[in-house]
Amino acid sequence: MTRDHGRSDGSASDAFHATLHSLRVWDGALPVFDVAAAPDEPMGLFREWFTHAAAAGQAEPHTMSLATVDADGRPDVRTLMLHEADARGWHFASHSTSAKGRQLAGQPEAALGFYWPAVGRQVRIRGRVTACGAAESRADLAVRSRGALAAALTGRQSEVLSSPEELARVSSAAWERAGAEPDAPAPTWTRYVLSPTEVEFFQGDAARRHTRLRYGRTSSGGSWTRHLLWP
Repeated sequence: MTRDHGRSDGSASDAFHATLHSLRVWDGALPVFDVAAAPDEPMGLFREWFTHAAAAGQAEPHTMSLATVDADGRPDVRTLMLHEADARGWHFASHSTSAKGRQLAGQPEAALGFYWPAVGRQVRIRGRVTACGAAESRADLAVRSRGALAAALTGRQSEVLSSPEELARVSSAAWERAGAEPDAPAPTWTRYVLSPTEVEFFQGDAARRHTRLRYGRTSSGGSWTRHLLWP
């Protein structure tokens, strides 16, 4: 008995398009973005929006997209977690030997993107990424879970995996070591900080009159300019 792949593919395609075109965004009330009340620098506003999104029920508001470029100039993007946001910039961590680690070593200019659909808000950030030292990178793991340490000890991120069984074996050993040695070294684990040169805050509007406020570093780097953008 053979399967009718054409019919199966057609049904899947029909279901996809029916679902895609049935979706709606921002049908409910959205917060108002009072641009006149926005602070002179972006970090305070980011922290305010982040806290508001979490309080509004946004799941995992600390997840963000990181965009980098490889040695051939091809863009790459992935989702990861925010570890801190302070006067230095936006912090995250990964292995220096991972794809993102290698790309940042070759081209440290990168971009971050947050999207919080529960409140119709986005934050886009561009700037230069710096790798932190060994002590700060290890401290990043010290405050996280045993699972985070086990994942760091597993390593080999972005390498080709021969089989699920190999992953299970190496991961199990890493979990055991993380339990027995909570201070076990993970030499390639690196904390990174993106120091912003441009930050945009986007507030969605049901009538599509979105509010976009962009902060940009002045040439001296000591202060910020602000501009409204057309949606």
